[in-house]
Amino acid sequence: MKAVLALSVQRVRHEGCVKVQSYGKHWPCLLPQHGPGRKHERPIVLADWQREIVSAHPGDFLRGLFHSDGCRVSNRVTVRGKEYVYPRYLFTNESADIMGLCQWALDLLGISWRMNRRNSLSVARRAAVAALDRHVGPKS
Repeated sequence: MKAVLALSVQRVRHEGCVKVQSYGKHWPCLLPQHGPGRKHERPIVLADWQREIVSAHPGDFLRGLFHSDGCRVSNRVTVRGKEYVYPRYLFTNESADIMGLCQWALDLLGISWRMNRRNSLSVARRAAVAALDRHVGPKS
């Protein structure tokens, strides 16, 4: 952060993590999506240079999305009296723009997904879950 534009960078230790914070007047220049109000009520559009980075590293982008607004669960279903348990990823976000970016990044990696609700995406096929496991990994 300091190499890019921050005046100062602080590390604050918390139980189980280290919070990194930085102050600088020009962060909105690097992160144009940041702004006042709720993110699902304003456009979230990547700048061309951001799209290039995500295109080159969609797995890293997905890791950030799923670590912030997603989860990996054991889904349990019962069919004709027999219970089946399988892993599944869920991503939930009220912003249609952010949901679209998640879908785009999954498509870039060839990972199949479905919308299970208006604001929730599911990755449940065995091969798709295995592919996402390779990119997302456990939450820290």
